[in-house]
Amino acid sequence: MENKIHNNLYDIAIIGAGAAGVMAALRGVLNNDNILLIEGGAKDKKKSRAQWVRKVENIPGFMSYERGVLDPNQETLDYIKNSPFKENLTHLKNTSVTDLKKADDTFLLTLDGGSSTTARARFVILATGVMDIQPEIEGTIKTIFPYANVQAVDYCVRCDGHHALGKETVVIGSDESAAWVAIMLHERYAPPHLAILTDGKKPHYSDKVAQLLELYRIEVNTKGIDGVRGNKKEGKLEGFTFCDGTIHPTDFAFVGLGMMVYNDLATKIGTQTDERGFVTTGPKGETSVQGLYVAGDLRANTKKQIYTAWDTAVDAADDINSKLRQIKRSQKLEQVVSY
Repeated sequence: MENKIHNNLYDIAIIGAGAAGVMAALRGVLNNDNILLIEGGAKDKKKSRAQWVRKVENIPGFMSYERGVLDPNQETLDYIKNSPFKENLTHLKNTSVTDLKKADDTFLLTLDGGSSTTARARFVILATGVMDIQPEIEGTIKTIFPYANVQAVDYCVRCDGHHALGKETVVIGSDESAAWVAIMLHERYAPPHLAILTDGKKPHYSDKVAQLLELYRIEVNTKGIDGVRGNKKEGKLEGFTFCDGTIHPTDFAFVGLGMMVYNDLATKIGTQTDERGFVTTGPKGETSVQGLYVAGDLRANTKKQIYTAWDTAVDAADDINSKLRQIKRSQKLEQVVSY
């Protein structure tokens, strides 16, 4: 396998196998291009947003999946591997890309899946994504996970804001973006009680935000959080305890602490990023490095949604296919002229 990968020149190498990566692979395979899909190693997958997405309720047809990204992705890969296009896909599991370089018109990818090797591709789609920053409670981020895994704690107001309907709700976060999440929740769902927990940090709000928080009677609690109350087995959240021993009753919580952007490979190769670290691209996803594309949550100025990840992936794969066909077309025309 290593010799095959090293000796082959792939049309497209896709780094990351979340919603964007698998959609890019599907579109590329069906475009009849030669695809290398690099899934990531165990550490990559553990810190992947896709790994933690459970029920997806804002996409028609997805309600039946227990794992809202991983299960449909597996169905897609199974379809490809049993289709007439199966030879177009090389799928590397438990393999990371440790380095990405460009040499003339070819990208060189250093792979680490137990033993290092190098892959080559004409084009690359980066779909390494992001991860939500977790609150540290009781000295660890793990305290929140039992409730996040059953959607008593959520991260995306667009995906899961509807869960606040009729529930005692809090937003954990101290910056203005967390305040805007609380404002949106009030305006859309008017939960019976809504509070922002800053976990000991002093917030600084603009006059407009401060006025809206007061108008909507959204409480801002600046006490430090030191525990979570609830039934882990049932996934039932009951409240947060503070360092002074008081308790804030809660049925449902949003975490609004920002995102970790997995842009290491992008910055190593010299792409342009915005002030938050997201990679800036042209309209079809091509970065400032010619031939290198970004799809999904890593791309700047996009909604961080499954359906937008799909859209950016299709744009990238189709644009690359257009360029590949232009290259082949020009070569054939040159052959005709030479005769």
